[in-house]
Order: sequence, then structure tokens, then C-alpha cells
Amino acid sequence: MSAWTNGELDRIDASDELQIQTRRRDGSWRNPVTVWMIRLGDDLYVRSVNGRDAVWFRGTRARDEGRIRAGGIEKDVRFVEADDKSDEIDAAYRTKYRRYAASIVDSIVSPKARAATLKLVPGTRVE
Repeated sequence: MSAWTNGELDRIDASDELQIQTRRRDGSWRNPVTVWMIRLGDDLYVRSVNGRDAVWFRGTRARDEGRIRAGGIEKDVRFVEADDKSDEIDAAYRTKYRRYAASIVDSIVSPKARAATLKLVPGTRVE
């Protein structure tokens, strides 16, 4: 698998939102969903505010491949269950989105959202 370039990480991280697209079991694409994302070092993470039951999140578990768009970057990715960096990820979300109301930011650092954290790993083109 290829790694993110610094340019890709910078451009994606500079965006508030990321469009994430997953595949259905039959291989067709779901409609893109807008999510918040954070960068931790050379890694990108996303969370589902609605937890593991959200349709888009379930799509990442049915097939671990998808596509993202943010900051002018479109990239195929693999969705990997996040390692145990929940506190660091929480802090990164709070820092990046601190200009939003605390009640909004609290939803992305809730236990439900923390349980639905994925690392985005650059993948090969998915057709």
C-alpha cells in the first residue's frame, strides 16, 4: 500500500469536511457522506457520530474499501479499525473543530463515536 504524501495530508487536513463513499455488498457505490476528519501525524481518522449503526459505517465493515474527497484530493482508501489512540484522536478533534459549539464537538468525542473510529489507509484504485 502506498502512504499519504505530505501534500495530500496537508490539503485534506486543511479541509473541515471530507466526503466518504463506500460500496454496497453488490459492489455499487453508495452516495457520498460528509464527515469530519482529523490528522494525527501521518494518519487520517474519521468517526461516525451515529456510531457503528450508521449506514456509511456499516458499509466500511461490509467492504473495507472506499473513496474519499477533500481539499481537492480524491483517493481510494481502505478502512482500518483504529488502534488505541482514542484520547489523542479526541484531542485532535477538539482542537480542529474548537470554533464549533461544544455540544457539537462533544458528539464526535462521545463513547458512541469513539467506538466507530476508522483510520484511512491509501489503497489501490477501486472500480
